[in-house]
Amino acid sequence: MAKILNIETSTNVCSVALSENGKLIDYKESQVDKSHSTILTVFIDEMLKQNNIQASQLDAVAVSKGPGSYTGLRIGVSVTKGICYAVEKPAIGVSTLQLMALGVVNSNKFNSLNIDDIKKAWFCPMIDARRMEVYSAFFDFENNQQIKVSADIIDENSYKDLLDKRKIVFFGDGANKCKDIINDKNAFFIDDIYPSAKNMIALSYQAFLDKEFEDTAYFEPFYLKDFVATVSKKNIFK
Repeated sequence: MAKILNIETSTNVCSVALSENGKLIDYKESQVDKSHSTILTVFIDEMLKQNNIQASQLDAVAVSKGPGSYTGLRIGVSVTKGICYAVEKPAIGVSTLQLMALGVVNSNKFNSLNIDDIKKAWFCPMIDARRMEVYSAFFDFENNQQIKVSADIIDENSYKDLLDKRKIVFFGDGANKCKDIINDKNAFFIDDIYPSAKNMIALSYQAFLDKEFEDTAYFEPFYLKDFVATVSKKNIFK
């Protein structure tokens, strides 16, 4: 038996899923922006109590490790490490972009796009990285990664070489700003896709079976880029 607590905090949406042997047991989600630091631990506490499970009965804790929001990732990984230290259980890191791609394929949300031979298409999850930059990666229909994660500045020529060869489905909050820029007959877009802890379950369970655990002491989120703090131009003394 493998009970795994799955935590996803990489974007504005915060979610937690409890799974057993790769099957969903319970799920909680909040779309309230900037609430991760308060709602995450509440969700976890409520979920364990409602399912009569002690944290010590978990077999592992999995967390979406990025890329994504610097603050969100830091909160998710910190809580994960805290639980793992407290109950001496392993931590599992799951690629945020991979879980997004898996979620889209499993949900069949691409059906409305009417793509011929969808199994030959690639799937490109995009996370907004501010301005015209996105974090992206490419996966095939079987969720095999084809191109590594990168931070891309989007313009009208973005991914042209790839789009000349195949149809690509773009999705995620980063894809919203690309619709009017990437104009190609092989480019398709799906709205309202965000990372969810539910879509971590198959990936975290496989990692558990393969014993692919993080070194809890040194585990850090995959930020991809260094965090850059900005100073408000507003004069607070006026």
